[in-house]
Amino acid sequence: MKITYILWLRQFKRYLRSKSRVIGSLVQPLFFLLALGFGFGPVFSQAGKGDYIHFLVPGIIGMTIVFTSVFSGMETIWDRQFGFLKETLVAPVSRFNIMLGRTLGGATIATFQGLVVLFLSLIVGFIPVAWEFLPIIILVMFLSSILFTALGTAIASKLNDMQGFQLIMNFIVIPLFFLSGAIFPVERGTTLGTIASLNPLTYTVDALRNLLTDINFFSLARDLSILGILTVLFLFLGAYFFSKVEI
Repeated sequence: MKITYILWLRQFKRYLRSKSRVIGSLVQPLFFLLALGFGFGPVFSQAGKGDYIHFLVPGIIGMTIVFTSVFSGMETIWDRQFGFLKETLVAPVSRFNIMLGRTLGGATIATFQGLVVLFLSLIVGFIPVAWEFLPIIILVMFLSSILFTALGTAIASKLNDMQGFQLIMNFIVIPLFFLSGAIFPVERGTTLGTIASLNPLTYTVDALRNLLTDINFFSLARDLSILGILTVLFLFLGAYFFSKVEI
């Protein structure tokens, strides 16, 4: 497992050394939080749905996690083009350990950014219902980050150019975000509610909203169970495709 730790540490250190990446990765969620939160807040309140900022923050955290996690798969293509991936894959260790280290690195970065967005949201007036749920909140973030990082790795393992990866990821990530109930309520028994129930990001957003605001679409137990199952499934799916990478 030493190679797993080394690759995890390498990715996290690479992220921390890039100040522009740290700042740039937070611009989009903050823009969504401020523009949507204060833009649609009065409409949401007049509709009798309460404070929109409190409804929106868990969705923006979910957005931060999925965007950061999925696009971390781009590093697989980057490392392949510059030869680092070849040096790693020829090491006498299993490819699963290599993929696991890279996935945990990307998941740690996504979880860190999700926590940063959570604490920045306090500035605009967001107050969680109970801070004692913070360990479970971090667990939800980390499970989701592993899930979507593994998805990004699986797709990146089949591609050779970053432009193609970005196009495919936008085609996947944007629908995941908008059909998860992150920015508007989803009602049970509707077509949108059925689609949302098939979306893995829905369970991330719903679990965070449950823990942070006590608003939920599904039960917390269901959210955590499905996230756990999907995380394991996507982790092995990502490992399978990564094992087929040609060097």
